[in-house]
Amino acid sequence: MEVDLQDTFLRDEDQLSQHSSKQTYSVPNKRKNDKQEEKTVTDQQAKEEKEQAENIASMLMRNYDTKLYGEDDTSQPTSRTAPIIPIEATRKKKKRRRSQISICLTNCRYESIRKVASAFGMREVSEEDAWNFYWTDMSVSVERAKEMKRFQRINHFPGMLEICRKDLLARNLNRMQKIYPKEYNFFPKTWCLPADFGEALNYSKSRKNKTFIIKPECGSQGRGIYLTKSLKDIKPTDKLICQVYLSKPYLVDGYKFDIRVYTLITSCDPLRIFVYNEGLVRFATSRYADPNVNNTTNVFMHLTNYALNKHSRTYVYDSEAGSKRKISTLNKILLSQGVDLDRLWHAIDQVIVKTIISAWPILKHSYHACFPSHDMVHACFEILGFDILLDHKLHPYILEVNHSPSFHTDTQLDREVKEGLLTDTFTMLNIWQCDKRRVLEEDRKRIRDRLLQTNKFAEFTPTEDKEPEKSPWQTQIQWEETHLGNFRRVYPVGEQYASLFQQPSGSLYTGTASSRARGDCTRLQREEFQQTKAKAEALKKPSQPKASKEGEKKSVEEGSSTTTAITSNTTTTDKTAKTKSRADKEQKRKEKDKDKDDKDKKLSSRPSLAQQPVAEKESKPTYVLCSFEPDPIVEKEERERVNLLAQRDFLIRSYGMLEQIYLVMKKMGTLRPEDERKYGVYGRLSVVSNSPKTATKKSKTVAHKPNNHGDHLDNGLQVECRDVVIWERGPRCAGGRSAATHLARTAYTIWKMNSLDTIPRPK
Repeated sequence: MEVDLQDTFLRDEDQLSQHSSKQTYSVPNKRKNDKQEEKTVTDQQAKEEKEQAENIASMLMRNYDTKLYGEDDTSQPTSRTAPIIPIEATRKKKKRRRSQISICLTNCRYESIRKVASAFGMREVSEEDAWNFYWTDMSVSVERAKEMKRFQRINHFPGMLEICRKDLLARNLNRMQKIYPKEYNFFPKTWCLPADFGEALNYSKSRKNKTFIIKPECGSQGRGIYLTKSLKDIKPTDKLICQVYLSKPYLVDGYKFDIRVYTLITSCDPLRIFVYNEGLVRFATSRYADPNVNNTTNVFMHLTNYALNKHSRTYVYDSEAGSKRKISTLNKILLSQGVDLDRLWHAIDQVIVKTIISAWPILKHSYHACFPSHDMVHACFEILGFDILLDHKLHPYILEVNHSPSFHTDTQLDREVKEGLLTDTFTMLNIWQCDKRRVLEEDRKRIRDRLLQTNKFAEFTPTEDKEPEKSPWQTQIQWEETHLGNFRRVYPVGEQYASLFQQPSGSLYTGTASSRARGDCTRLQREEFQQTKAKAEALKKPSQPKASKEGEKKSVEEGSSTTTAITSNTTTTDKTAKTKSRADKEQKRKEKDKDKDDKDKKLSSRPSLAQQPVAEKESKPTYVLCSFEPDPIVEKEERERVNLLAQRDFLIRSYGMLEQIYLVMKKMGTLRPEDERKYGVYGRLSVVSNSPKTATKKSKTVAHKPNNHGDHLDNGLQVECRDVVIWERGPRCAGGRSAATHLARTAYTIWKMNSLDTIPRPK
């Protein structure tokens, strides 16, 4: 027995030695060419030989034990096939370090977002870097969306302006109200001006006790908002939003308030909406009273915007009884008043979901058009701020949707609400879901395979039977459901909103087309109104100098009796001109009435528009709207224009305005030689009028220095004194001009020249 054991022991030792020699032989063969590192090789060989010796000893002892206890040789592998397990393989693998998440905040002005992002370990980078998140206060452009990689996410959806702009929100809700009148009754009656100005004006005329609130179509923070009782003061050319003012809101301690509800949309297809349980309640700073003529201008009473009320003297900074409180504080007050909170917040959730569904077709289309390659994570998420107002019956009404709600943390209350909202948002987004390095490597491989055409038959390669892995969308949904934080999911919930998604596909485009048609028709009417108004002002221009002329006539009456004749003659001429212009206007009206039928036929082909008040009574002629074509010349209008020009020329000459201008410019020394040649007759007339026989009437205030040859004037002109009558200009008046008119004009010129001589002249 002992001899057999020794034989087997020696035989196993020979086999193990041969096996070990083969393995040790491979080590120096690999390092034959490394002559410079002979010392290190010998050290390594010594270590390996020591390890192998230990392994051999352990194997021999194991074989000895098996032989000793009579076990079968076939139960254990032989020494030739037994693998030698290296020590390095038994060490634990190091965990792969998670890549750092980067965020771009170039277009973000809120420090609270930077603070929360740094708390999550995010690194702030610029736009040029490969960021993971992009937070901006502005809307997303199509160019920005198309440049995004598969692992990148941004905080706005393209197309969200459909509910965030006041005019687009009104159009979408009005469109949905026509399709589902019972479901969409949670917003006040709204018109988009100037397209719906006629409808709004007719509504205000039929309901004169209503108050209207006017807002700019894309304003914010309460800028440009005012209340009015009459829409007649609104210009028909301004782009505004007109709403019926909710005059009976629900009051707390006598103050009006609204609720800022924060809503998170994590994806649009499938649509997933979450509402934050905490929010802000903003109070007005003046006690509410029904709107009247005296208090419609008090913005601190009727508006609840924090940007306005913080400037009020009565603004209170208190989280429990101040001008800004939490929603939890409001819930306590409403609960103490016996309000059913579950029913109230369920109605508010329905308002939020229905508002988002009204723009869902555009959101879905825009998302898939901008992000066709995002298959790892959702490319967009968004936090919206819904402003909700409660009426006296606790029915919620939506006022507006804020695209980028404010994240300023001026007070401790703001800090608690907004930083908690941002923390729960980043947690729900699962910012570590997508590995940036892996996605970049896959993109490079895909590009390389497409260029080399190596994956042409990849679809036909046999695949092993594996369990189907969860899609990234399922993983994200499970993460959201387990990391809600202070959010509550409001959609999807059951099938109560399924019918609202079955919108007629053409309703979006028909509504847009009709609004455009109304806008175009209103624009044409506005242009015609402006043209007729300008024409009416042009007709009034010749009659405008009458008031000033009458004032001059009064001064002339005080100066001399001859000027009274001038005024009487001019008034008679003005009356005759008026009668002529009236007759021409009557003829013009008759001609325009004929053209009115043709114009009505043209307007009948256009889309219907509510009647718009027109300031003028006359019908409007057809004008050419193309700026490259001249307007047609109407013979009647051209004749009227020539007559009015002749009337103006007659009035200017009859008042002697040219003579006065000429003399003043001559005394000031600003006349040009060509002016003296053209208008010199007025200077000669003034010299004749200053002769001794005419100047003796008012020579008390004028000092003359007689000369042997004549009267020496101060202006350097000399005229001989002769016994010639100053009225001797009969032959020049033979061209149709009456002698009485010429006499009046000459007398006025003489009086004016005598009054000018009294003015001190510059030396």
